[in-house]
Formats: sequence, structure tokens, C-alpha cells
Amino acid sequence: MKTRALGKTGLSLPIISFGASSLGQEFRQVRIDEALQSVHVALDLGMTFIDTSPFYGRGMSEVMLGIALRDVPRDSYHLCTKLGRYDLGHFDFSPQRVLESIDVSLHRLGVDHLDIVLCHDIEFTNIQQVIDETIPALKRVQQQGKVRFIGFSGYPQKIFRTVLEQIDVDVVMSYNQYTLQNSRFADDTIPLLKEKSVGVMNAGPFSARLLTNASLPEWLKEPEEVKQAARRAAQHCSEQGVDIAQLAVQFSLANEDITTTVAGSANPDNIRKWAEWAEMPIDELLLAEVLEIFAPVKNIGHIEGLPENN
Repeated sequence: MKTRALGKTGLSLPIISFGASSLGQEFRQVRIDEALQSVHVALDLGMTFIDTSPFYGRGMSEVMLGIALRDVPRDSYHLCTKLGRYDLGHFDFSPQRVLESIDVSLHRLGVDHLDIVLCHDIEFTNIQQVIDETIPALKRVQQQGKVRFIGFSGYPQKIFRTVLEQIDVDVVMSYNQYTLQNSRFADDTIPLLKEKSVGVMNAGPFSARLLTNASLPEWLKEPEEVKQAARRAAQHCSEQGVDIAQLAVQFSLANEDITTTVAGSANPDNIRKWAEWAEMPIDELLLAEVLEIFAPVKNIGHIEGLPENN
């Protein structure tokens, strides 16, 4: 698996990483054996960066990972978890909860340190609190050795500039904002991250199933014209004998400015496909045709979190 450097952290991460949200039954019921096998298949294929959160399955994802990683040498993978979001509407970015959350995550995961901890989905809270209280508390934990590198994640691109103009972090993660339909992460934010040598992580190459052949979930917030364009693009790919998910993965991985793209599944067969696609050359003609289909709805998204953070 090809790797890239993560900002100034000194870490090198695989270009595609394993997202463990599905282990928490976020999208469907998951068998324990299926969950554990998914982790081991990902590691065997070189996806040695694993991303989770106490929000995923309300702790279940971290517990499953802790079991799966029990006999795996700690120096053979890198681990990222998050804090601040604990349920759909439960957010707590207070300094006290920072300390508690990290200790709980360490216990669930069965490790003595975390490689990366991110403030999770900060668009849902008062950004100034994250700047003034949460990140400074994280930096104190970092000095204790429990966490190696710190940062934050979110959807609206506005939040990245807001935070980085006031405080330094090591890494950030954007989700669903660098895809076949949407390049706002690259257009609006990556130049700033490169300027500040902040590690660049991307999640959600499929944009919550939008860029797959799966039926779209009811909770998908994209406007109808975006959904219709995605269906047309998927059909066009199918007519060429290609799964649009393949093109979606390859498009995200091709950007040299993005260290890693996180994709999640509790289906080992999906994970094997991603690793295979990562090694294959992208069909440039098909890519151009799909980007043309998306051109009328390029960068159209939705409001996520508090209106003032968008």
C-alpha cells in the first residue's frame, strides 16, 4: 500500500485507511466475527491507519476495535479516535470531558496511547470554546504522552480557517468534501493546510453512499438535483462496466495533497475491493465524463451543524 507523509508529524499513512464507524452498527447490524475479520483484512492489506470515535455505536466501535487489536503488535498500526460528540445531539467539548473521554477511549481500545485525537464534528458547537478550552486541554494531554498528535474534524470548510487562524493543531479531517461531485476541501482549505504544514486527512469518498450503487439512505441531506446527478453518473459507469464506487475511491486517492482517505465498512469483501482499486490506474476518459455529469451540481452541499459555522 502506498503511503504519504502526514504534515509535519513524521507519520506516514496509507493512502486509503480503515474507518471503523460501521463496527458500531451505524448503518446496519453487524456480526462480531464480521467486524473482527474486517479489521484484520484491512491491516493485512496495508490499511494500517484506523479511524474511530466514541460516537460510532456510542462506544461499540472502540470496544470492537479493542477486541480485534488485542493480539496485534501496537507498533504495526496507527490509531485515531475523537472526542466531543457522544450521541446524535450530545456534544461536550469541556476540558474536563476531554480528559475523561481520552481515558475511556484508551480503556476501550486496550492501548496505552493514541496516535491522533480529533475534536469531532465541531460545526455543531461553539467554535470559540474549541479554540479557547478544548484544544488547549488536548495539548496538555499530549504533553502527558497519552496522545501523539491532535486536531479536529468537520464538514463545513469555514471551520478550518476559523480555527487555524487562532490556534495551531497537527492534523485535520474533512469528510464528504473531496469527492467526484464536490472538491471544496481542495479548493478552499488544502492550500491553507499546506501553508501551515497541517496534516491533511479526507473521509467519505463515497459521500454517504451517494457515489455508490447502493440505495440512498433517507437521512442523506444532499439536494435532489445532486442525488439525480449521482444516479445518472452511477448508471453511466455501469454501462462502461465500472462501479462508480471504484472511480470515487480512485479520484480521492489520486490527490497527492491528501495524505489518506478514510473509508469505512464492516464487509471484508468491500475492503478487499478498495485495496484492489487503489492499485489500478484510473480511467481518465470515464472520469472526465463523470465530472461532466456532475458539473451542473459541482460543490453543491448542505448545511451541517450551526448556521454560523457554515
